[in-house]
Amino acid sequence: MNRRRKTNNTRQGSSKLRWYKVDLHTHTPASHDYEDPQITYLEWLLTAHKRGLDIVAITDHNTVAGVAAIRREIEWLTRLQVQNRLTHEERSNLEQWQKLANEIIVLPGFEFTATFGFHILAIFPPEISIRELEHTLLRLNVPADKLDVGSTETGASTDVISAYESIVESGGIAIAAHANSTHGVAMRNFPFGGQTKIAYTQDENLSALEVTDLESRSRKATDRFFNGSKPEYPRKMHCIQGSDAHRLNTDPRNSRRLGIGERATELLLPEPSFEAIQALFASRFFDRTRPYRSQEKVVDHLAAARTEGPNQTQSFHETASKRGGRQAIVLADVCAFANTDGGTTFIGASARKGRVKGLSNPKQVQKELQQALAERLTPPLEVRFEILQNEGAGVLRVGVDAGDEKPYCLDGSKFYVRNDAETSLAIRDEIVALILESVDLNADMSARQESATATSSNEPEKDDNPTASKSSGPKRSKGRGRTAKGLEEDDPFYLPQNGVEIVGRETRGDTTYYVVRNLRNQRSVSNVTRKGARKLWNYAISQYEDSPVKSDAIRWQENVGVVRAEKRAGKMRFDLALREGSNVRLFYGVTADGMEGAWAQFVEEPESV
Repeated sequence: MNRRRKTNNTRQGSSKLRWYKVDLHTHTPASHDYEDPQITYLEWLLTAHKRGLDIVAITDHNTVAGVAAIRREIEWLTRLQVQNRLTHEERSNLEQWQKLANEIIVLPGFEFTATFGFHILAIFPPEISIRELEHTLLRLNVPADKLDVGSTETGASTDVISAYESIVESGGIAIAAHANSTHGVAMRNFPFGGQTKIAYTQDENLSALEVTDLESRSRKATDRFFNGSKPEYPRKMHCIQGSDAHRLNTDPRNSRRLGIGERATELLLPEPSFEAIQALFASRFFDRTRPYRSQEKVVDHLAAARTEGPNQTQSFHETASKRGGRQAIVLADVCAFANTDGGTTFIGASARKGRVKGLSNPKQVQKELQQALAERLTPPLEVRFEILQNEGAGVLRVGVDAGDEKPYCLDGSKFYVRNDAETSLAIRDEIVALILESVDLNADMSARQESATATSSNEPEKDDNPTASKSSGPKRSKGRGRTAKGLEEDDPFYLPQNGVEIVGRETRGDTTYYVVRNLRNQRSVSNVTRKGARKLWNYAISQYEDSPVKSDAIRWQENVGVVRAEKRAGKMRFDLALREGSNVRLFYGVTADGMEGAWAQFVEEPESV
């Protein structure tokens, strides 16, 4: 099954994109634990076609025996046809195989069991030979006598990182199988240190994470965790879902035992091919991947976004008209997203509950924005537009990736950045950081900044003295300081993942200037005053000056604690404390999205799925 479907609008290189239904994690009777061992391979593929799949990958456990069986059957029937020896049934089967070859792409592969039981999907182009696939399995230390067994257990194999590398070197795509679940490299209660989890999920040879909660709106959903906004996990990951089907149809007694294509992904591609998938996973087009839903279960992207509300990577505008300066505000958001973590802005809808206003002519708004961006934004930036329909109202969705040529500016001099749900003009230190990032000098600069600015402490008051005591401040890279009791040295969530920390202050004349660290990207910004600070910084400085924290006012759990929790700007926000020996560090304005690890215990609101 290595033919490629040929249609007028899906040829390689075509600029016309369309959504394709894909299931990259399926098993056949070649897997030892397959639950319908009596079925034929033709029945298997007919079921995949019946489910509307455009692309399906065969990923049996540590074997390519299923792929080999399909190829042998087609080769045998073709030989009989040449010899004019086909029976009526064989002729019917060959015709069905030939028809399916033009209607569904079958990608060969396997599900590899790495050391410590972690599962990795290896997907290859259709033309690869069985010999090459088996050679890859042997390189991964699957014993030769187990190549046809299809078992999840193979004995001592290869470690996760080496497996990624071997798969890619063999011409394949490496995907972490059910990454957030059993045998997944990103599962909760990970049995190894934090640095191991970071390596397993951020490796350059890993193309995507297959997850089981792609449709979840929970703050703990895996795709939200790997959205590139966490300092320890800076690489935004493509997330897909697959059926992991060990049977043709979902088990009526256990809905978790899915059939082929019953948990599929849609990919926006120029053609249905291995090369197109490989290119997509290597790109920054994260909005070209989405969970498949049947027509009866249409995805309402706008409703989901409004539920989540404005945040670091999302904004809403009811209009983008030039009158009243609304277009300029939208352009500022686009510039800020490009300079920060990327994002999406919805035009024609507010984040408030109620009816969507919509745009009377979204195509015209798109045209005007494209022209304005071309004229006013420097350097040029690829921006994606999509018109959504919501109860008859047209809404324009504008997608922006984090740019590769930072800093971006409007009108030659206006540099914008995104902080939480706020777009602001960048101040000097932020512009410098963007420039350094573009030449990959941020790490060295951060070290120099930290050394130069760690001049004060956030230590809470031990008595009624309104003046906070001073210390040398944090010294460890990434702002960690001494390791707190109960927290591991390599814990990636030693600190909250958003909010701010005041790490220095200096009085010049009648004005106090602060050094504020952004916990989302660990950048420290100097010369911040209370009067000129943006919202969150102003809040942090106000609390620091007006409401010194007393030790007995902190609600401690081991060495992490909550100073206060209240709803502001539509979200629960926490002021947190971290005890390091005799010193206590304070973090202001942390949202639930930034509270992982030990900090997660303070988030009490129920999850929404």
